Amino acid sequence: MRRPGHRGLATGALAAIAALLISSCGAGGRPEEGEGGGASDVGVTAESVKVGAHFPLTGVAAPGYSEIPTGAKAYFDYVNANGGVHGRTIDYVYRDDAYNPTNTSQVVNELVLQDEIFAMVGGLGTPTHSAVLDFLNGEGVPDLFVSSGSLLWNQPGKNPQTFGWQPDYEVEGKIIGQYVKQHLPDAKVGLFLQDDDFGDDGEKGARAYIGDQIVAAERYAPGNTDVAPQIAALQAAGADVVIGFNVPSYTALSQLTAMRLNYRPQWIYSNVGSDPALVGSLLSRFSEGKVTDAAMLEGVITTEYLPGVDAPDNPWTRLWQRVWDAHGGRGELTNYRIYGMAQAYTFVQALQAAGPEPTREGIVRALEEVGGELRGPAFVPYRYSADSHAGLGGVKVVRIAGDATEDLGPVLVTGNGDTEITEYTEQHAGPPANGIPNVEPVS
Repeated sequence: MRRPGHRGLATGALAAIAALLISSCGAGGRPEEGEGGGASDVGVTAESVKVGAHFPLTGVAAPGYSEIPTGAKAYFDYVNANGGVHGRTIDYVYRDDAYNPTNTSQVVNELVLQDEIFAMVGGLGTPTHSAVLDFLNGEGVPDLFVSSGSLLWNQPGKNPQTFGWQPDYEVEGKIIGQYVKQHLPDAKVGLFLQDDDFGDDGEKGARAYIGDQIVAAERYAPGNTDVAPQIAALQAAGADVVIGFNVPSYTALSQLTAMRLNYRPQWIYSNVGSDPALVGSLLSRFSEGKVTDAAMLEGVITTEYLPGVDAPDNPWTRLWQRVWDAHGGRGELTNYRIYGMAQAYTFVQALQAAGPEPTREGIVRALEEVGGELRGPAFVPYRYSADSHAGLGGVKVVRIAGDATEDLGPVLVTGNGDTEITEYTEQHAGPPANGIPNVEPVS
């Protein structure tokens, strides 16, 4: 999964008016007499729709990622408090897999066969979700908005139930590669890669633009915290720009290792690994307090596709803050919680499009028919259609500057393979006044 982009938002005075407006009708309206209100499929009752997810609530991947479902739940609770979707509340059940594929298989089996969920929404991780891909599709469970940028989620012929959500790693790699080619054409580039589809897809995208500039590609195995050999190899190869497709803990480890080696390249990290708040806390922990914040990330280049907590005046961040204040638990609003809220917003749109009698087949069909037209907190559109289950189609390149970021170029969109990169010029609209989308059912 990726952290949201840094730009963020705050709280507004429309909450009371919004509550009055939507408490009477709910998101998408309550069914009229004789319209809906029954159990149309597994996980659907007259009163609720049950959905599930798996996340690392414990273990090495828990920092940051464990906050995603708390954000999603807060938004679902907000929608439920204001009438639900077509009169039904969303019952959100998420379980801990500790980022272990064996655990993922067990908890997803329980969610499908015991809890009888209507759909999986936002299950996290490439290695973990890969372990349940065949099971979910074999059981006919809509597998929506996987929290990972792997290309595996866009195989509608093989896995018709599965949809991605965030920009995939090849798309991000292409846009980063083009930036380097245009602005750092003489740089010697090294790649620091997670040794799985995450790193492979990112490398594929980057090499499409800067294959002739890459002097080394070093991979780490998740769980092995000694990355000194990889960083030393990048230094020995003379790489003065290093692009990392890695998770946040390895951003911290790569920074600390480079500091010990007195190695100072221009770092470029995938959106996944560049959340300053989380990386700062990991730097402090891994250095045993010798590094106390994310100052080491000053000047690091990364990407964004969502407004986040560093832009508190953005209308979307104001909505998320309002939701968190009313329905969140302990702790502050974070970029990871915003990620979960944004995913939940997309699911509400899909459920509205599925109509007052939602079925598993119907929600998949609705996403294929109108998913590409949906708009929300992201800067870029989705790529959903009958032939594509890919999520968001682009990012913008930014530089970390203190607690915020500065844009290094426009919002860009592209597809996989040799699809051209183009500027996305559609204005980014704010949320509805009541904070809940209103998507017409697909006929």
